[in-house]
Amino acid sequence: MLLGTWNLENLYRPGGPFGPKDKAAYETKLAALAAVITELDPTLLGVQEVGDPEALADLADMLDGEWHIALSQHPDDRGIRVGFLSRTQPRVLTDTNAFPQRLRPVQGDDDGTPVGHAGRGFLAVEIATEALTLKVAVAHLKSKLLSYPGGRFQPRDEGERARYGAYALYRRAAEATALRAMADQLLAGEGKTRDVAVLGDMNDEVQAATTQILLGPPGSEIGTRGYEHPDRGDAVRLWDVAPLIPADQRYSRVTAGRHELIDHILVSHQLVRRLTAAGTGLPGDNALRLPSVGADPAERRGEPGSDHAPVWVRVGS
Repeated sequence: MLLGTWNLENLYRPGGPFGPKDKAAYETKLAALAAVITELDPTLLGVQEVGDPEALADLADMLDGEWHIALSQHPDDRGIRVGFLSRTQPRVLTDTNAFPQRLRPVQGDDDGTPVGHAGRGFLAVEIATEALTLKVAVAHLKSKLLSYPGGRFQPRDEGERARYGAYALYRRAAEATALRAMADQLLAGEGKTRDVAVLGDMNDEVQAATTQILLGPPGSEIGTRGYEHPDRGDAVRLWDVAPLIPADQRYSRVTAGRHELIDHILVSHQLVRRLTAAGTGLPGDNALRLPSVGADPAERRGEPGSDHAPVWVRVGS
C-alpha cells in the first residue's frame, strides 16, 4: 500500500476570496490534482489546505473507484482544514485543535493576543486493510510565510519582521507539541507493535527544532548506528522517513529558489520496518516540477495543481 501526504494549495470552489476566480480555472486545478492522485494511487492520503469540503468531494468524484473522505471540524480563519482521502472507510479517532495540559497560550501578535489552540485542527483516523491496521494523524502547522496586521505580507520595518517571525515560531512550536501529544495517544507506549504514522505539512525542515519535537526520544534516526540497535525509546519514538527519500528528490516545496522538505511522514518502530520505498512527487518520476513561491501566497490564487509535491511511503506486509 502507498501512504502519502499532500498540501493541495487553496482547494476552494470558485467565486470566493481565496479560490479560483471562475469555473474554468477551478476545473483545471481539479484535473491537475486528480491526475497526480490517480498516478500516485494511494490507499490513504493525508491532505491539507481544504478550503471547501465540497471541493474535496468534487476532487474525489474525479478519481476512479470509491473514495472516502474524513475532514477535521477545526478550520482556520480562512476556512482551510486537514483531512484524508481513503480507499477504505476511515474511523475517526480524534479531531482536536487543543493544546495539551500545562502548555499555556502563546503570544500571537503585537497586541499580545494570546493563542491557546492550534490554527488548524489535528485529525487522527484508523483504517484496516488485509495487511495491517493503521492509525494516522494529519496536521498542518503554522506557516513560515508571515502575515502582518491589515493583511499585509510585507513588514513595515525589520523589527516588525523579527517580531512576527517569533510569533509564528511560538505558534508552530506549540502546535508541534500538541501534535506530539496526539502521537503519544496513538502510540500508547506500544510503538513496537503498532502501525502508527504522523504526517502533514509541518512548515519546517527535518532538523528544525519544531520538527524534532515530533520525534520523541532522541537517537536511532534512520541512517545512524543507533537505528539497528533497539532501545527503550522505540516504544514511543517516531522516525522521519526523509533519509529514505533519494537525495535529489528530498524536497516538497521551492521557496524563493530554495528547495525545502517541509512536508513529512513520521512512523512508529513497527511501521518503519515495513517500509519498502519513500519519495516525493510521483513514484518513478525523478523530475519534480514545482514553482518557486514568494512571500505573498495570493500570487498563486487560482493556479492549477499545487505548489507542494506529495510525500509518500510504500508499506509492505
